[in-house]
Amino acid sequence: MLALALAFASFNVASAEEAPAQPVAAVDQLPQGQEVSDTVIELAGWVVATRDSEGYPFAIMDKAAAQILVFGPDGRLRGAAPGLFGSAVGDHSAPGIAGLALGEIPGKDRTTPAGRFVGGFGPSIDAGRVLWVDYDSSVSMHPTATGVPAERRAERLASPSPDDNRITHGCINVSPEFYEQIVRPTFEQGGVFYILPDTASLAETFPEFVQSLATAQRSDDGHAGPAHH
Repeated sequence: MLALALAFASFNVASAEEAPAQPVAAVDQLPQGQEVSDTVIELAGWVVATRDSEGYPFAIMDKAAAQILVFGPDGRLRGAAPGLFGSAVGDHSAPGIAGLALGEIPGKDRTTPAGRFVGGFGPSIDAGRVLWVDYDSSVSMHPTATGVPAERRAERLASPSPDDNRITHGCINVSPEFYEQIVRPTFEQGGVFYILPDTASLAETFPEFVQSLATAQRSDDGHAGPAHH
């Protein structure tokens, strides 16, 4: 439960005055001993402190660690779980990719884009009603399917290492249990999705967040003591 404790610590201070205590414990499906990065913790705190999600629930996705953390509108953690992401390393969607069938997407373009996305449930051409993370690039979040047994998606989710979690065409997969218990009810009215980059800089992906970190650092340095001339 260390990962959840770290995540709670990031936003309880910011939201304590507004969010009533929740007796229900968050769902933790992360592999035992796997921690949440400082970047994720700081980003969660920043989203709550600045109300960047505008009162909507939000999720933070760390592609490198293959982690998904889901937060309610009050900023409290609802669940953390492993996820599957695009098989190609990269942070931008190829032009016109939304118009391609899955089998037509070149391997190098099977990326999960990074950035801040406002999404929600909506219709799709071939999968019914889905949770769109980024409709323009046709990236959705859905439970793992068993359509291609050789891909071993369920086994990849269950493995303790994030190294084998890059397998999708760009969409984000979670376990059916996590999807039904946490994802579907949380984002029924839409939400905001923050996806950390693979190769792009954090400053390029989330400029306001990085600027706030820099401002806080300068403030801390300014109280470090008198300067020596």
